[in-house]
Amino acid sequence: MAPDTRQALLEQGMTLLLKHGYHDLGVAALLEATGIPKGSFYHHFASKEDFALQVIDLYLGEVHAGLDHCLGDETRPPLARVRRFFELSEQKYRGDGYLGCLLGGLGQELSGVSATFRKKVEWCFSEIARRLAECLDLAVRRGDLPPGTDARAMADLLVNCWEGAALRSRLRRDPGPLRDMLDFYFRSASTSGPGSPRARR
Repeated sequence: MAPDTRQALLEQGMTLLLKHGYHDLGVAALLEATGIPKGSFYHHFASKEDFALQVIDLYLGEVHAGLDHCLGDETRPPLARVRRFFELSEQKYRGDGYLGCLLGGLGQELSGVSATFRKKVEWCFSEIARRLAECLDLAVRRGDLPPGTDARAMADLLVNCWEGAALRSRLRRDPGPLRDMLDFYFRSASTSGPGSPRARR
């Protein structure tokens, strides 16, 4: 089968998984939405679980592309690069109707019943935090954050806070929690930089 058949299934699956979740995703509905015959699905995917795991890979690939775009922008200081990534993520959520993060949604739905999905989603979050930590470490080396700042701990906290805000945003269908969280996080980061009262202690 042509590679574009597999890609079409994965892209439609990403939309349907975000909207309906894993348990309510029917293969028949996926095939109807794409106009692709059932045999083609099982040519590319061993099972529904295999399909969903590959959708996660596609989603993470898009996240990495966003990180490349934002964190590699040397016209902005490191903290602004990190914030820009999340601002663009919020814009994408808006286009999806504030359904939030696919990783967060699947993690909440499946982590209690599937070790495979729990480990996969946690690994994805860890990869995102690792990329953010590299940029935050640059902020430390530039003096934008205090010496000795644990960039990885800051990155993990940022991912944790964002995912919580994404859930609240999904419940409300409103960007307020996402924006409030970013304002609070980066305001706190800026007040801990060189010259701030906390940094002089």
